[in-house]
Amino acid sequence: MPSGVDGSILDRRLVFVTGKGGVGKTSTAAALAHLAAQRGKKTLVCEMDAKGSLADAFDVGPLAFEPRKLEPNLFAMAMNTEDALKEYLRLFAKVPFIGRIGPLARTFDFLADAAPGVREILVIGKLCYAVREQHYDIGIVDAEATGHIISQIGAPMTIREMAQVGMVRDQTDWMLEVLHDTSITGVAIVTTPEEMPVTESLALIERIEDETGVVATTLIANRVLPDVFNKRQRQVADRIDEALPLITDAVGRAGSTVLEASRITDARRRIGRGHLDRLRAESDLPILTVPELFTRATGRRVVTLVAEALEPVVG
Repeated sequence: MPSGVDGSILDRRLVFVTGKGGVGKTSTAAALAHLAAQRGKKTLVCEMDAKGSLADAFDVGPLAFEPRKLEPNLFAMAMNTEDALKEYLRLFAKVPFIGRIGPLARTFDFLADAAPGVREILVIGKLCYAVREQHYDIGIVDAEATGHIISQIGAPMTIREMAQVGMVRDQTDWMLEVLHDTSITGVAIVTTPEEMPVTESLALIERIEDETGVVATTLIANRVLPDVFNKRQRQVADRIDEALPLITDAVGRAGSTVLEASRITDARRRIGRGHLDRLRAESDLPILTVPELFTRATGRRVVTLVAEALEPVVG
């Protein structure tokens, strides 16, 4: 296990939440932020890809670069490269700007397309700066999916290797101090008990520290099905086929349908448990579980339910 991964994920000051698409990454990031705010921490939750999913999770309008207060102690923003560039130049190059910086932004876009890590270092720098200046007690980042998180949080190391001297090199030094301190920064990987999400999660754990210096600290298994039967009930259910006609005669066809649905759900749960057993066997990271919610609710209601499930296990 990498050093420094003990303790609650919410004890850190900067938490990147990632996961394969469709596993509930944004809802989990929003739930962690909601939970941190409930615990009295001044919390910033940031959406990195600006697709609007975080706003949907909280049932609010579009988020902007300027953080907006959503509830007591909780502020939310969506990352924007042009605004991040403007802020970077104002803070570190001491260049004042009024209004848009269109021509410079277009020049920056040209450079960013040519040089890997240039765009990413601005958005990562924004978050590291908020941590360094203690603007918030904790920042929760709805980061890129597992396929892209390496390039995103590895940008300071990439730029540091490219720039041997100068202001940019100096900026990466303090960013790396924040990112590589496991008492400050952590990565929570969200998965579901399915083959591909588990495989991608294990691959990310294997790569992330070597390629970025940032440590994966927590696994969050989402949509875990509960036990349908206890051991004795399962033995009965496995031998129930010959009794189905009797059940149908006694309680109607709906009764046998319910039984069959329960057996299918139990089979899915057992398959999922096998994937989680693999996760435990191949990783030493703590695993927090969030049960299947069995709800049609969306938005803030889902965030609240996930937060309630995480509250007793997050530490």
